[in-house]
Amino acid sequence: MNVADDLLFGVHAAALELRSRRMGMIASNIANASTPGFKAKDIDFRAALAQANGPQGLTDASVASATKFRVPLQASLDGNTVELASEQTAFAENAVAYQTTLSFLNGRIGQITRALRGE
Repeated sequence: MNVADDLLFGVHAAALELRSRRMGMIASNIANASTPGFKAKDIDFRAALAQANGPQGLTDASVASATKFRVPLQASLDGNTVELASEQTAFAENAVAYQTTLSFLNGRIGQITRALRGE
């Protein structure tokens, strides 16, 4: 993200990207719910967003360092750590947060567009 994006969109552009990456990770967890030995992962959103606001911005390395393995409430016999109900809840919560962030950005873009038109 560049300085102009920071000034126009603030933290929301990075938040949208992080929520998108988190959505993909949760979807992968759900898709692998029956895969023996699969280890569910999630992004620590606060940690990743804090790193995204740092001097290096949002990078694959910053997302990787904020990615953690989920600890299941109950161990499975095949070593899979996906708990489908938890993943579905996380997916739904993340989808709502993604939509909220997207709505804010759309509003901001509308404001900028109106300002450029002189409205």
